Amino acid sequence: MADAYEIPLSAQPQQFSIALAGVTYRVTVQWRDPSPGWCIDIADAAGNPLVMGIPLVTGANLLEQYAYLGIRGGLYVQTDNDPDALPTFGNLGASSHLYFVPSS
Repeated sequence: MADAYEIPLSAQPQQFSIALAGVTYRVTVQWRDPSPGWCIDIADAAGNPLVMGIPLVTGANLLEQYAYLGIRGGLYVQTDNDPDALPTFGNLGASSHLYFVPSS
């Protein structure tokens, strides 16, 4: 992924602000049960929800179906040594990574 940069995560629920393509967003990352997996919520800088519960899955731009939000880029998940492996509870941020790729 040329121009991609990694959004630093750790294997624990977290909330942080981040600038993506020059716009500040509030991001929440949570492990969700009963169908286990990491999910991401994105809000504007004031905390107003934009999109909630996006599963961190591999092989697709997580923001593709949300183009109407105007986030100028895509989010991609990839795991070391097996790009198609889903992030597990323990490997998020260690061997499983979230990348932002700005739009051209």
